[in-house]
Amino acid sequence: MMRRPALLAAALLAFTASACAKMPLDRIKLPPRFHIEVFAADVPGARSMALGEKGTLFVGTMRGSVYAVRNDGTKATKVTTVASGLDTPNGVAVKDGALYVAEISRITRYDAIESHLDAPPRPALVYDKYPRDTHHGWKFIRFGPDGWLYVPVGAPCNICEPGDPYASITRLKPDGSAMEVYARGIRNSVGFDWDPRTKELWFTDNGRDLLGDDVPSDELDHAPKAGMNFGYPYCHEGDVADPEFGKKHACPEFTPPAAKLGAHVAALGMRFYTGSMFPPEYRDRAFIAEHGSWNRSKKSGYRVVQVKVADGKVVDTSVFAEGFLDVPSDKALGRPVDVLVMPDGALLVSDDHNGAIYRISYK
Repeated sequence: MMRRPALLAAALLAFTASACAKMPLDRIKLPPRFHIEVFAADVPGARSMALGEKGTLFVGTMRGSVYAVRNDGTKATKVTTVASGLDTPNGVAVKDGALYVAEISRITRYDAIESHLDAPPRPALVYDKYPRDTHHGWKFIRFGPDGWLYVPVGAPCNICEPGDPYASITRLKPDGSAMEVYARGIRNSVGFDWDPRTKELWFTDNGRDLLGDDVPSDELDHAPKAGMNFGYPYCHEGDVADPEFGKKHACPEFTPPAAKLGAHVAALGMRFYTGSMFPPEYRDRAFIAEHGSWNRSKKSGYRVVQVKVADGKVVDTSVFAEGFLDVPSDKALGRPVDVLVMPDGALLVSDDHNGAIYRISYK
């Protein structure tokens, strides 16, 4: 296991270095009548995804570039670089025709982007006061039902007591004003969505390292209101006191996870399914991309899981798509990062290991 936090980002980038490798999709196991195919190739480092109002798929990366994927709804027709030379532009979101991009310390906006894909406009600065720490500094962003832009700020360490705005999910108005902390005690969230039935926030959170292979678990958390605290760095997975900080605050002081997803699976992007292509029982289920462990003696994750939520509680969790890990060799074949529901109801899955985006459909 790595002992120096400064090496984390380098390790992750090295682990996803094969940007144009090909995933053997015949290895992917899905429920009956589901099918997976390549939606877009040659999207190096493909991570977070956002859909434009005219159907353009925008893709953020940790490699400095943001891509626009023009498509016919079922496959890419052209991949264009709309921004480059940026500082880890992992997060992308679209509102009122503008593309918002999250770098390590700032948010920028590209107005009327879908009308200028081949000659993107100069970005407007939205906000530039986020911390500059690169450890857990990459961001996933989305606009909530309230119209505010939600932006996580990861802990700048494996385990520490950093204070606001670290280890939180913040939000700000689209013009960059009124930034505030929405939820605390969150080590590193790189994916969230709102239940379409209740408009309440759900998010993934990555557990700390160096407590062994099986502790603590990554989490799926539920924040129906502002001001909640989920325990980091004092308590992990709801009932495991941190050996260094746990004496300061007891686990019952904090909100426990809605679901434990497994240790080191690196649960990242998530979406509630709002389409009509999949069978009715999939409606409103949450799909979560597990990027996979980099710090475990036997790898875990490397799959997409589905979570059934009812009355604000998780009632079932199961594997939806697996095979991104070759179990006999313990070798990663692909690394899911984000999921997104297309207008036709298909589910897209990004893979930064192969620089590709896959489309899962039901027939």
